[in-house]
Amino acid sequence: MYTNFSGTESTKTWISDLGLQNASLVFQAPPELLSQEALAQGRAKLTQNQVLSIATGTFTGRSPEDRFIVEDDLTRNRVWWGKVNKKFDEQAYHALKTKVIAYLDGKKLYVRDAKAGAEDRLSLNIRVINEHPEHNQFAYNMFIEPRAEELGGFKPQWTILHAPDFHADPTVDGTRQSNFAILSFEDQTILIGGTGYTGEIKKGIFSALNFLYPVDNQTFPMHCSANLGKNGDTALFFGLSGTGKTTLSADPDRMLIGDDEHGWTPEGGVFNFEGGCYAKVIDLSEEKEPDIWKAIRPGAILENIVMDAHGKPDYSDKSITENTRVSYPIDHISHVAPGLKGPSPKNVFFLTCDAYGVLPPLSKLGPEQAAYHFMSGYTAKVAGTEAGVTEPKAVFSACFGAPFMPLHPSEYASMLMDKMREGNIDVWLVNTGWVGGGYGVGSRIKLKYTRAMITAALKGLELTFEKDVNFGFQRVSSCPGLDAAVLDARSQWADELAYDAAAQNLAKRFVENFKTYEAGSSEAIKLGGPVHAVLA
Repeated sequence: MYTNFSGTESTKTWISDLGLQNASLVFQAPPELLSQEALAQGRAKLTQNQVLSIATGTFTGRSPEDRFIVEDDLTRNRVWWGKVNKKFDEQAYHALKTKVIAYLDGKKLYVRDAKAGAEDRLSLNIRVINEHPEHNQFAYNMFIEPRAEELGGFKPQWTILHAPDFHADPTVDGTRQSNFAILSFEDQTILIGGTGYTGEIKKGIFSALNFLYPVDNQTFPMHCSANLGKNGDTALFFGLSGTGKTTLSADPDRMLIGDDEHGWTPEGGVFNFEGGCYAKVIDLSEEKEPDIWKAIRPGAILENIVMDAHGKPDYSDKSITENTRVSYPIDHISHVAPGLKGPSPKNVFFLTCDAYGVLPPLSKLGPEQAAYHFMSGYTAKVAGTEAGVTEPKAVFSACFGAPFMPLHPSEYASMLMDKMREGNIDVWLVNTGWVGGGYGVGSRIKLKYTRAMITAALKGLELTFEKDVNFGFQRVSSCPGLDAAVLDARSQWADELAYDAAAQNLAKRFVENFKTYEAGSSEAIKLGGPVHAVLA
């Protein structure tokens, strides 16, 4: 399979024309070779189970403030410019790209041709050029490897130039600081420098597809996990970090389509963007996350973990970062959906970790409510998750992935509403956070309860509903196998009047956040929010 170490003549010419005329190039190297190179260069260590462990340096997570989109003829009137999508000057981009190429030229570089998108007719051909071998292995893990017959005539549609040891000069180059991740849609290039955090590579391509798919072919791009039941029913799980997106989609009775990024075609099919998984491992245990635990074997890459003298990882150690990670090819999971695809979903779950203890454990949303909550993308951080957070903090991230969404959130939300109306799809809001009071008073809802509710929804078991007086959606009031008290958020509080005050406070936070999106949203979507009487 790996016969293209020297690269085809057309590939060599392409790279030479790019400006890399004096670099030593390693093409399409297998992960075993890349691991050996990383170890030989002192850039990695092995765990006691022979898994590669790397440190990503100063940056142990993405840097959203340093992610830019080049303003050009393609993006000027289509991108939703603002705090999330920051403009970068076109001339400054080309000047910086020239400097990055000059920096890389003469070095040993690792080149990988790969694809994003498991749906062949929609897949994007990518050429990844890395300064370091471990990042090229990450690209191998996370993207889809072309078939042998595809490599000979491979023509990249997008290029990733990754130079983590190159540092920009903000006063000259137009960046905010020395690190940067810049997307140019006209140049079809992602330029990454000054950061060794691997997630910038995959999220750059995700951002590109989030622009290209809706604009070019009406495919709905989604930041979600997905799985497939034995009866061919697809389920989607949207949620921000810490809400249970990976945990709840990893169901031993269902096949995994993917854990993070998917597309939903006009014809109704769902497909994974990636060929691998990139999971958090903080506090990982075999009991809590058996699939991830078993996937950490040779070929996987651990990031920023602490090991003892014998190479045993301590997944509870947060001294480097709470954002410890592992990447691995998806075939490290034993039950994977064929072709990483599935039919149109029957159930969509929005996962929120509500640290205020207000939202019901399970609720059903109508199309307008689904669009409203999708655009809101609510969860809450709790004390200790980041510096300065001493009490619950509401977090809203549009479409459950605002940093990767170049278009106005209403464009994605409208696509979701259309899908619901076309396909008779059920959308559920699941609170995986606190019950019986907010953080510090109540307790986190038990995972077994959440799993039981999701299983009931997936199996179409008989549920009863009551209208939530604060948010207007239909909260589940009874579910087979569960005590009704578990499903009633208000009755679990010792002081129900305190619950009412907390619920009104959260509803107002939703409304205040949504003001950002009102100008580009339909009246129907606006009506999907909290009950107006509650806000008086």
